[in-house]
Amino acid sequence: MKLATFNINNINSRLENLLAWLVKAKPDVVCLQELKSRDTQFPLTRLAKAGYGAVWKGEPTWNGVAILARGAEPVLTRDALPGDDADRQARYIEAAVNGIVIACLYAPNGNPQPGPKFTYKLAWHQRFAAHANELFDTGLPVVLAGDFNIVPEPRDIYATRSYDDNALVQPESRAAFAALIDQGWTDALRKVFPKQEKLYTFWDYRRNRWPRDAGLRLDHILLSKKLARKLKGAGIDREVRGEENASDHAPVWVELAT
Repeated sequence: MKLATFNINNINSRLENLLAWLVKAKPDVVCLQELKSRDTQFPLTRLAKAGYGAVWKGEPTWNGVAILARGAEPVLTRDALPGDDADRQARYIEAAVNGIVIACLYAPNGNPQPGPKFTYKLAWHQRFAAHANELFDTGLPVVLAGDFNIVPEPRDIYATRSYDDNALVQPESRAAFAALIDQGWTDALRKVFPKQEKLYTFWDYRRNRWPRDAGLRLDHILLSKKLARKLKGAGIDREVRGEENASDHAPVWVELAT
């Protein structure tokens, strides 16, 4: 099984990019973030024609998450992160696909920090960690995939001081990611590439960052114990970021033994 995560940064504006990548990469499961569309604007017909079933949670202008499955219909199990009924932001969706629980997340950015957006970011990650721990304790095969909006380590960002005050690299943010690893989740990219310095998944549109390879690692796939034992490969489809009308993120993928 090939499973991927891709922050598409507006699914309707970049639908042709997404469809072309689906044809080329042929992932079995895809977690999408930043749909930036209402539920009724989700391009279900075009995706179905490409061979993918889908569940999704939209939000006008911002956020939005979806799970696609090739030749199958994901079984929706949750479309909101538990722990705060007042939180209406579309940042989490969960479904079962071929016996695997797929959790797709688009975590808050948290900027500017300090401030209410950073406070929300940390509180959201606390809620996510609590739910992730419950999923882990079930013993089921579970994947946590998406844009975590956290740079886990200094080597996961290009050499710069411009991000020193950014919420993505703050100690509290990195501690939230480390807490997930401490639960027992496996960071798939780092498992496959433990010593590689540059594993970037995001390149900002500004300041010529893509041509300069001034990237960050924000998109992660974490595997439960059962799936970590089946990990056969992982990678980043960097070339997708260089296409015309590209998202500022590149797809991240893993291959799991069946």
